[in-house]
Amino acid sequence: MKKSTLLILTALLLTIMPLSAQQHWMNEGGERENALNLKPDLENGLDVFEVCSGCHLPEGWGSKEGTFPQIAGQLAPVSIKQLADIRELNRDNPTMYPFALPRSIGGPQALADVVAYMENLPMNPDNGKGEWAAGTSEFKQGKKLYLDNCIQCHGNTGEGDATKFYPLIQGQHYNYMLRQFEWIRDGKRRNANPDMVKQIVGFSDKDMQMVINYVSRIPVPKEKLAPSADWLNPDFD
Repeated sequence: MKKSTLLILTALLLTIMPLSAQQHWMNEGGERENALNLKPDLENGLDVFEVCSGCHLPEGWGSKEGTFPQIAGQLAPVSIKQLADIRELNRDNPTMYPFALPRSIGGPQALADVVAYMENLPMNPDNGKGEWAAGTSEFKQGKKLYLDNCIQCHGNTGEGDATKFYPLIQGQHYNYMLRQFEWIRDGKRRNANPDMVKQIVGFSDKDMQMVINYVSRIPVPKEKLAPSADWLNPDFD
């Protein structure tokens, strides 16, 4: 085979491979459905969560600067879907690959167990927020953008919808949400809901910053919060 022909074929393969690797937002079957139908064991969930705590912290609060999201309080079906997508290479997250794969934490039962444990953790009462406080014009515009574009899926207070795999976004760190929003808008997150991609594709960077600033400042119900920002997970004493 001529070198020029080989180069052309290689280029074609590189073009096709990302497309063939892409999966639909919601395929039937797979590890996600298996895990959703299992009864969680919270004791084993704690054991599995020890792997997660190295990055997401024992409290599950992640980091304000946005490298790691808050996973405490997240809806269990949402976490199952995201973990299954990472394990099936439908969501690009090289940092998590070594920790999320079955050889590290186990199969579908482990997924069911750890997400149930995470969902029951109290959330950080001091999550990372955007720069615009309530009452500013940017906050008001962000609220308008949220009401016009996001409320139908994420809910009035960012509570999400477990039945449709829409995540809880109240209490999430501003910088993390901003990065994910940008990746979804720009087509870089392969497992994004296509309806969301269509909804936000026309957002400018300033629009994006304002709406995420608003979301980062949505109050989290008191019953979901830890008693203080100094709270430590007693399971790790």
